[in-house]
Amino acid sequence: MGHPPGDSVTPTDDRARKRALLPDLAPWRSSRDFRLMWTAGMVTAFGSFLTMVALPLQIKELTSSAFAVGAIGAVELVPLVVFGLYGGALADALDRRKLILLTEAGLGVLAAVLLVNSLLPDPMLWPLYAVAGLTSALVGLQRPAIDAVTARIVPHDQLTAAAALNSIRWQLSAIAGPSLAGVVVAYAGLPFAYGLDLLTFAVSLLLAFGLSPAPPAHDAEKPSLRAIGEGARYAWRRKELLGTYAVDMTAMFFAFPNAIFPFLADDLDAPWALGLMYAAGSVGSVVISLTSGWTSRIHRHGRMVVLGAAVWGLAMAVAGWLGNIWLVLLCLAVAGGGDMVSGLFRATLWNQTIPDRLRGRLAGIELLSYATGPQLGQVRAGTVAGLTGVRAAVWSGGAACVVSVGLLALTLPRLMTYDARTDEHARQVREAAPAPARA
Repeated sequence: MGHPPGDSVTPTDDRARKRALLPDLAPWRSSRDFRLMWTAGMVTAFGSFLTMVALPLQIKELTSSAFAVGAIGAVELVPLVVFGLYGGALADALDRRKLILLTEAGLGVLAAVLLVNSLLPDPMLWPLYAVAGLTSALVGLQRPAIDAVTARIVPHDQLTAAAALNSIRWQLSAIAGPSLAGVVVAYAGLPFAYGLDLLTFAVSLLLAFGLSPAPPAHDAEKPSLRAIGEGARYAWRRKELLGTYAVDMTAMFFAFPNAIFPFLADDLDAPWALGLMYAAGSVGSVVISLTSGWTSRIHRHGRMVVLGAAVWGLAMAVAGWLGNIWLVLLCLAVAGGGDMVSGLFRATLWNQTIPDRLRGRLAGIELLSYATGPQLGQVRAGTVAGLTGVRAAVWSGGAACVVSVGLLALTLPRLMTYDARTDEHARQVREAAPAPARA
């Protein structure tokens, strides 16, 4: 039977439905600076994944020690936390464009050090750890500036769309980068991988030179412990912001079992699927990002932060119970999708409500939660797996995540009632936002 005339599906309706799902490209069209940052980020991410694969492999080749390879994490964590907090204060006190350029140049120099060391007849071990620590410090200095500048270059009502586009860039890099890096390292060697990383930094630096200046406010406070403390006090007063940090750290602490994936793969009699287990979360994240057109129409961001974290925990809990590898992979993908939903609305809430003069310091605090949550989660997962078994460590962590996130939702009503249309802080930031540079 045909449709009645009033129910006919027109090409316009079909296009509207597609736009409702497809990523919103408005930030790409409206902001030249956003296009430059997005492209530079894609280029440099590929190079970073090359080094992420090559550096541990070189340490393994030099030492044949799993402990020596694992020590990279300890070397990287402390500089990331310390310099992330200080980088947040710098991002509020200096021109953010200059800070991005200087740190990007520094990261390029470190890539050159790795290249030179790999070309020595007998490559040395200590520069590898030194570069790992210094790279982590520079990333800590740079990331708050990158996060803080987004709200300046993207219109206020396009910030969710910008977060989704940035996520697409990151997740595609996370999937393709390590795979391509493995091929490059295997067939072309470590020096070639480090050389490509150096080249990507050169390209991204050239792109970053095209960014518009992003000077600090005229009354910006100099970087200091006092300035960092001011940002922390502001976050403490804003319970909806505090809630986003607490939800993220709780979800990662209880339900981030990546460290025990090799043991879970063995338990499921599927060691061949280990790489798929690591990639499944990113696949789920990409699916959400590629169908994120709906996110710009959501206004109660706090509820979506909680919902996404609860889906993450529930999917992990189910993954721990299941014995079929394909169902486990599906659950991991669903978990990645939930985490992406939570992350998109966390970023939107931050960018739409934090005053520009504090945005760098709050980005530094966010980096602290982002860095420590997964690291502590790895420790929890490994400890519980040793005491109760691998699958029990996965499902119990997921269940604990759901319960804990639910308790946070009950104890942080301002997070659950937040509405971007009526929130005072969002209104103030919206009214104070300068017109970003257009295409």
